[in-house]
Amino acid sequence: MKTVVIASNNAHKAQEIATALSFPGWEFKTLKELGIQSDPVEDADSFPGNARIKALSAHEASGGMAALADDSGLIVDALDGAPGVYSSRFAGDDATDQQNNQKLLDLLQDVPDQQRTARFACALCFIDEDGSQTTAWGTVEGKIGYEPQGDAGFGYDPLFWPDAFQGRLTTAQVSAQEKAAISHRGNALRQLREKLAYS
Repeated sequence: MKTVVIASNNAHKAQEIATALSFPGWEFKTLKELGIQSDPVEDADSFPGNARIKALSAHEASGGMAALADDSGLIVDALDGAPGVYSSRFAGDDATDQQNNQKLLDLLQDVPDQQRTARFACALCFIDEDGSQTTAWGTVEGKIGYEPQGDAGFGYDPLFWPDAFQGRLTTAQVSAQEKAAISHRGNALRQLREKLAYS
């Protein structure tokens, strides 16, 4: 059995990863499940950079086990790419999802519909036992709404209207399975699965 450390303690994320990368003989465990402490400073200026920092830290803290990390966030065109790598702390270091969403709405208050284009992006970094690295990237295009809609999902999901749903639903108004089918992390995981299957 090959154990892969997921550099996260988010159970939803771990489940999504385990489902997407269901290679025979592989099992996925969070840092917490393995009793590993790994909380590196994510000071890169890009999603791939931060994903690599987290994967390397988990790989080293686990004594050289295979490790997988992701870094993701929201890129809003009208805000020159913000919140970007600061997505989870857009309204401050300890900001809640609600506070981050409110800041985003405030900044986009006078921005017309056609200029509210945005995308979620996800970078993945997989480090195998031998130290070799495989990266993947996924995005999902959409627009930012004017008020939160839906109570599923997390983060900016209630404000994000993906193009894939033809402007009918936010990512907080669908099931986890429907979201994963079109999401940035889902797209990145599908790309990573393909790369690892041929490596």
